[in-house]
Amino acid sequence: MKHASALKVLFGLSFAICAQAQDGVLDLTTLHNYANQSRPLYITRDNTPGNNAITDAGATLGRVLFHDKRLSRDNTVSCASCHQQSHAFADTPVVSTGVDGTTSRHSMRLINARFGNEPRFFWDERVTSLENQTTQPVRNHVEMGFSGSSGDPAFADLVTKLSAIPEYRVLFAMTFGNATISEVRIQRSLAQFVRSIQSFDSKYDTGRKNANDNQNFANFTTAENAGKQLFLNPPPQGGAGCAACHVPPEFSIDPNSRNNGVIGSLSGGIDTTNTRSPSLRDLVGPGGQSNGAFMHDGSLATLADVINHYNLIPMTNTPTTNANLDPRLRPGGNLQNLRLSQTQKDNLVAFMRTLTGTSVYTEEKWSNPFNAQNELELIILPENASTITKNANGTATLRCLSAANLSYQLESSTDLEHWSTVGTMTADAAGLIERTVNIVPPAAFYRFTYTVPSP
Repeated sequence: MKHASALKVLFGLSFAICAQAQDGVLDLTTLHNYANQSRPLYITRDNTPGNNAITDAGATLGRVLFHDKRLSRDNTVSCASCHQQSHAFADTPVVSTGVDGTTSRHSMRLINARFGNEPRFFWDERVTSLENQTTQPVRNHVEMGFSGSSGDPAFADLVTKLSAIPEYRVLFAMTFGNATISEVRIQRSLAQFVRSIQSFDSKYDTGRKNANDNQNFANFTTAENAGKQLFLNPPPQGGAGCAACHVPPEFSIDPNSRNNGVIGSLSGGIDTTNTRSPSLRDLVGPGGQSNGAFMHDGSLATLADVINHYNLIPMTNTPTTNANLDPRLRPGGNLQNLRLSQTQKDNLVAFMRTLTGTSVYTEEKWSNPFNAQNELELIILPENASTITKNANGTATLRCLSAANLSYQLESSTDLEHWSTVGTMTADAAGLIERTVNIVPPAAFYRFTYTVPSP
């Protein structure tokens, strides 16, 4: 990693030395916009807690953590291994492979996790916040292997491991003001990154900008508009009632929803504890390809299979076998039977495909920052980011656009061999560091440097 950048002052001429942008290089002086992304006015839900607002620095750290295989016991699995950007942050196999076997449930898509009003996470809602959820896979013996049991290292060992990596000491110092690494800080950064992943450039969003949901969208086909009405309207009004549990325009799950009638378990037997689902946005990719199987057990391969399930809830959902079935799927004590025609089913599928965006699959801010060897270099003082202003009183003002919130040293020399510290400055929120110095004839040399905090 590049630790220092030099600024030479000689008769008003300046240059800077630093890394060039390339694969596996993360420029901390020009962070992506995570904190102030635009979203449609009709998107009003936001589950970001008051004590963990998204910041550009925090989400950048979260991005690195999310894609780093070193968060697993044997350096082979990252969060992104099971939540891939190319599949709307889901996994295409029914089960995902961890460091010691396969997962017990299908990996859930992470798209628009910020814009739901269900406060709990995992299919069975066993954790109370996204922050708490983020390190559960790391602590899982099968998934990432820092469980502290069954011969695994403990989470504290992961903290020690990350604390020995200079890049993480820089990133944590930039985000939190010092290089201390803790589980809480890991959770906060990962949660910021996951909440930043949003998709609002779908065909649905184009139509919704100019009309309400209950109006036909001008950019929709006849089938898509018909499918939208089926989705929105309850069964007594000739609809399928999908919106009662998957509430538009976020299409997030109703917090009061219970089991949806899929009671299979990947380990065998019956599992009726699954009451959560991801947003219905980006069920399929831009080309119409599936972003993975559907439901917690991956038992439904296509959107058509999903529609068929809700059209006729399986008879296996008796009051004895599934007392947790959502009451809306057992109206009047009878299992739901919508009696949809094939055309209606096709129209529903056509509408759900309109919920897919495009940019989330390729946007750099959510991509893997590491190179093929899982290496990462940080730019903390960029080339050509330094300026010198010669003042009339025999001084010069040195400015450099650096990485926000990091502390830098200004050093001086007369021979480019021996350097002394002039002072220490902390870059402001915009990354600016500035110092006025005396110009010592015949020549004076100055450089801004950065020393990685000790573990």
